[in-house]
Amino acid sequence: MESIVQYFSHIPSSHRSAILLGGLTLFMLIESGLPYYRDKYSKTRHLGVNLFFTFTTVLVNFLMAFILLRASDRAVASHFGVLQWLPGMPLWLYIMTGLLLLDLVGAYLAHWMEHRVKWMWKFHLVHHTDPNVDATTANRHHPGESVIRFVFTTVATLLAGAPVYLVMLYQSASVVLSQFNHANIRLPMWLDRVLGFVFVTPGMHRVHHHHVLPYTDTNYGNIFSFWDRLLGTYSTLENNKICFGIDTHEAYEEKNNIFFMLKIPFQPYRMPVGSKFEGTE
Repeated sequence: MESIVQYFSHIPSSHRSAILLGGLTLFMLIESGLPYYRDKYSKTRHLGVNLFFTFTTVLVNFLMAFILLRASDRAVASHFGVLQWLPGMPLWLYIMTGLLLLDLVGAYLAHWMEHRVKWMWKFHLVHHTDPNVDATTANRHHPGESVIRFVFTTVATLLAGAPVYLVMLYQSASVVLSQFNHANIRLPMWLDRVLGFVFVTPGMHRVHHHHVLPYTDTNYGNIFSFWDRLLGTYSTLENNKICFGIDTHEAYEEKNNIFFMLKIPFQPYRMPVGSKFEGTE
C-alpha cells in the first residue's frame, strides 16, 4: 500500500497518458478477438471522432489540473473533508473509503445530474450519440461536459478531503474502468454477473446506452455498480435487444461529424417520448 501511495503521489503526466492509451489499446485488442457485436461500420471514422473528443477531454483536464491539485492540498492542510475527520483508519480502508467517495460524487452524482438538468444533458448528449459503443466511447465527451465533470471531481475531492495520491489513483482507475465498461467485448454471462456485484460491467452499462427512455436514465455508475442498486437507478435489459444511440439525434451528421456534434449543446432542446423536461428550449 505504501508503494501505491508513493507512486501516485508523484505520478508523471507521461505515466497517466500511458495508462489511458495502454488501457485503450488493450481493450481494443480484446474487442478485435472477442467482440460482443460485429456491426459493419467505418471503424476508422468512428475511431477518429472518438479520439478527437479524447484529446479535448485530456486537454481540458490538463489545463485545469492545478485547480484540482490546489483543492486537494487545501483540504488536507485545513483538515477538511470526510477522510480528514476519520483519523486512525488502516491505510487500505482509508484508500477504499476515498475511492468510494470520489466515485459517488465525482462520477455517479455528476452523471445523474447530467440526466436531470436540461443544460447539462445537452452537453452529455454527445456521449450518447455514439451508434457503435466501444472502449473509445469512454472519452467521447463534449469539451463542455469535460468541464462539468472536472467541477464535480473537484467538489468530490474537497468533500472527501482526498490527498493528491488518492485523487490520481481514482482518476487512473476511473479511466481504465470506464474503458472496460464501454468495451465491445463478450464476457461469459456468469463472469459479467459476478463482477457486476461490485464493478460496472459492459453488460450493465450497455443498458444505459439503449437509445430510448427509461433505460437511458439508469445505470449511471462508473467504477462501482452498487451505487445504482442502492439508489434505485439500476435496470436490466437483454443486451441483444439494445440499440445504441439516442432517439432525438439520429441524423448521420449528429453521430459522425465533429463540427455538428460540437454544436449540439447550443441547439434547441429536442423532447423524446417520455421526456421529464418541459418546454423546447
